[in-house]
Amino acid sequence: MPVTLPVLMKTMNVSNGPDLQVFYPRVVKMQNTALEHLINTSIVNQTQELINLQVNQSPSTVVEMLGTYEVKNNQRDVLSLAFSNYTYYYQAAHGMTYIKSLSFDLKQGKLLQLKDLFKPDSDYINRISGLILAQIAERDIPLLEEFTTIQPDQNFYIADKTLVIYFQLYELTPYVFGFPMFPLSVYDLQDIIVEDGALGRLGQNN
Repeated sequence: MPVTLPVLMKTMNVSNGPDLQVFYPRVVKMQNTALEHLINTSIVNQTQELINLQVNQSPSTVVEMLGTYEVKNNQRDVLSLAFSNYTYYYQAAHGMTYIKSLSFDLKQGKLLQLKDLFKPDSDYINRISGLILAQIAERDIPLLEEFTTIQPDQNFYIADKTLVIYFQLYELTPYVFGFPMFPLSVYDLQDIIVEDGALGRLGQNN
């Protein structure tokens, strides 16, 4: 496999005083300027969506907001980013955090949806749901209600040779459990992933 260089990024900041700060990445110096624009526009939109989500659900005045991001994968033409936004409201018992993510196949020049990682008609929903059910039992994860299946557009990010499926606070487990994360090895999905797609390339050993 030919060597592909990581995407260069710099950190941007939306600030409204020390208690309202949102950090997000901006990709720079890409040869494909159209792809660079797509990635940066997607990042800005996702960052703003998280801000809007917090403000629109605010039961009272926003006292503190901190937005951060993590680069989960930046190799083999796959860029995967996770964004978090923590907001504390006036007199709330505790703050609220949301996580969202964006994954790009730089080779194909597109923002990935979960279905894009798998072969057509592969029934990836049931396959992933079964692996998650097994992890719930194995890890003895407390549930608010019985888990049956993921959504077709379930939240995910890609980290090295792993597909991570995750849920929001209160979506699956009690608040104290935090964010339910389910790492799935590409090798457990190898027969249904697109071989020359994002997960397929990351699963190659060379």
